Amino acid sequence: MSPFVLKMLLPLMLLVVMLPQRSKGDFEQWCISDSQATDAELQAALDYTCGEGGADCSKIQENQSCYLPNTLKDHASFAFNAYYQKFKHNGASCYFHSAAMTTEKDPSYGSCHYDYTP
Repeated sequence: MSPFVLKMLLPLMLLVVMLPQRSKGDFEQWCISDSQATDAELQAALDYTCGEGGADCSKIQENQSCYLPNTLKDHASFAFNAYYQKFKHNGASCYFHSAAMTTEKDPSYGSCHYDYTP
């Protein structure tokens, strides 16, 4: 390679190396229950998401992959995320009257998979 070409390519190569690299998960977000939410707030939001909200809550039913741990916080997290992923492109938020929050860490565990919709 000629010195001229190297001189022209070197700044471009440095620019590429110096630009911040985005990882695959930079903008992936899941919706989970807020640890500061009360049981009453979680239950009301869970009732909404699995009822008129239209989220698929079948995986948190007894003997299903996300039933355990059988806690209000865990079931609410799954339901909030199911709702959020289904409707976020239609303007839905992850708020549920302050009962929920977003996370960039995939909350899936064991055989329980939390959906993510790009």
